[in-house]
Parts: sequence; C-alpha cells; structure tokens
Amino acid sequence: MENSFNKIITIERAMENFQDGMTIIFGGFGGIGSPPTIIDGILDKGVKELTLIGNDTGFPHIGIGKIVSEGRAAKVIASHIGSNPVAGQLMTDGKLEVEFSPQGILAERIRAGGVGLGAILSDIGMDNEMVADGKQRVIVEGKEYLVETALKGDVSIIYAKKADPYGNLIYDKSARNTNPLVAMAGNITIAEVEEIVPLGSLEPHEITTPGVFVDYMVPSKGVNWTWAWE
Repeated sequence: MENSFNKIITIERAMENFQDGMTIIFGGFGGIGSPPTIIDGILDKGVKELTLIGNDTGFPHIGIGKIVSEGRAAKVIASHIGSNPVAGQLMTDGKLEVEFSPQGILAERIRAGGVGLGAILSDIGMDNEMVADGKQRVIVEGKEYLVETALKGDVSIIYAKKADPYGNLIYDKSARNTNPLVAMAGNITIAEVEEIVPLGSLEPHEITTPGVFVDYMVPSKGVNWTWAWE
C-alpha cells in the first residue's frame, strides 16, 4: 500500500510512543470502537501507571478494560465503570483512582481539549458531591456553573473502519462513538484501521476525521468487541 505520508506503521513502531506514567485518551463505548491491536501492544510492552481517559472501562477482557484489569492504570477519567467489575474492585481497594464525569460533559471536555479550550462551563451535577467536589464555580450572567477542565492526552488511540494514506478516517456505525473527538485531543494520534485504501478513494463527504489530526495508522489484526452488547 502507498505510504507517501509515512503514516502507516507497524504495531512495533507505534509502541515507541508509549511509556510509563503517560496519559492515554481512548475511543470506544463499552469496548465497541476501541483499538484492540494497539491495546494488546500496550499490554505486551508492559507500560504501567497510566492515566486513561475515555467513556468507560470496557469489560474485563474487552477494550481498555484489559489494561485496567491487569492493574496497569493508576487513574481513570470516565463516565462509568459498571461494565467492568475488576475496575470497581480496584477502586474499592484503593488501587485505582477514578474521576467520574457525566457522559456528555466528558465528551465536551475531550472536544475542548482538541480545539484548544482550557475548560467548559456546566451546571450539570452541581448538587452531586462526586461530580462537583473540588471544582471551581463561576457566575456568568447571574447563573452559577462548574468549571470543567479540558482533557488532553499524550497519545490518543482510536479505531476506524477505513482510511487513506493521509489518515482521513471513516468509522463504522456506532463504532464511531467518541473516536472523532478523541482523535483531536492527543499530542499524538494513532489510529488502528481495518482497511487502508488508495489516496483519492474516499468520497470527501464520507470522511469524519480529517487526516490532519492523525499522526500514525496501524493495520488492525481484528476486533474482539463485535458481540459485546448483543
């Protein structure tokens, strides 16, 4: 396959971007739309003490949940962890710090990080101690809001159905979920891709994530989440 932009790399080359203690933003919803080849590469490399930012913690053996279940994460910022009982147990045991963020606010915080904003204002969860604890409050035009800081990562990892050599991406139905937002929010964005087609093969109106946001692409070895919510 043509690689004129040098963005198509091996999983081994992709792993050079990962190290202990870094922050990873991941796409996916309940595992669906997560990049399993990249996740397995992270596990094989053995990196640990990670901060993970994404919608949820997947399942124990699906999605980002595999990293959480092996105790490789020090902190998770997510909307819920209920589908992964291992994450819940680690939190209860004090072995995993969890910052909960309402799902829509979490998505907006990631989007804000991707477009260069420092924070967003929200009145969601103001009366909820778990959501509001420690957050700054401001008054705008007579109304009080929580300051929700933007979220960025050292590396964003996402999954796409199809790409061209420049990194223009198309997602498959619900596997699109948070991936387009996550693609914008990393200092480096690595996309796992099912199919890479020649430049010019994608219809412009089909493209969801422009290649300007994508640094590298890794050919997928297959997914393990197609049945997750069936």
